[in-house]
Amino acid sequence: MSGAGTFDFCAAMERLCIDICSRHAEFLHVRMSEVVVTFAQTRSSVDWGMQAKLTPLRFEGGRRTERRNGRVWTIHPIRHNGKEALYVLTFYLPRFLNLSFDEKIITVFHELYHISPLFDGDIRRFKGACYMHSGSQKAYDKQMAVFAKEYLASRPDRSLYTFLNHDFINLQKSFGAVVGLRIQTPRLVEVRDAA
Repeated sequence: MSGAGTFDFCAAMERLCIDICSRHAEFLHVRMSEVVVTFAQTRSSVDWGMQAKLTPLRFEGGRRTERRNGRVWTIHPIRHNGKEALYVLTFYLPRFLNLSFDEKIITVFHELYHISPLFDGDIRRFKGACYMHSGSQKAYDKQMAVFAKEYLASRPDRSLYTFLNHDFINLQKSFGAVVGLRIQTPRLVEVRDAA
């Protein structure tokens, strides 16, 4: 989890996500070996704003390319631990860690639930205009709270999630510098030789 005076946030979060995805029926399709867990530093110290995000590395339906305005695009591939990744799961620090424990665990479930049930590199899509949150982000997060409660009731090893009890400053005080994997946001790349 940590080296001399450091705490690897991404490794700890990955272990938690692996356990969630092996215990909870709604997440059994997720192969965390193909999800890169990263962090990004927030640009300001305000508490509001993005806490985390899931970036799919494929287009709708798991397609590798998409035509937009007469041009064909792909998403720059990312390899992680010898495999091509299908998703990037990014947490914004210190903002994410400064949430309450309940908000943090719900956020983890919120982002994991965006992964397509087909695990094809696309996001889970709901019917209607609000295809990401089923028409109501409040209802979506309420369901994520249920999932989180079910997970915690399954009695996972507490060491997997106790780091979420700390805010950023207290995590640093307890374990040392907070470190982890940082990568650039995957970019769209034009496919020039597409027919």
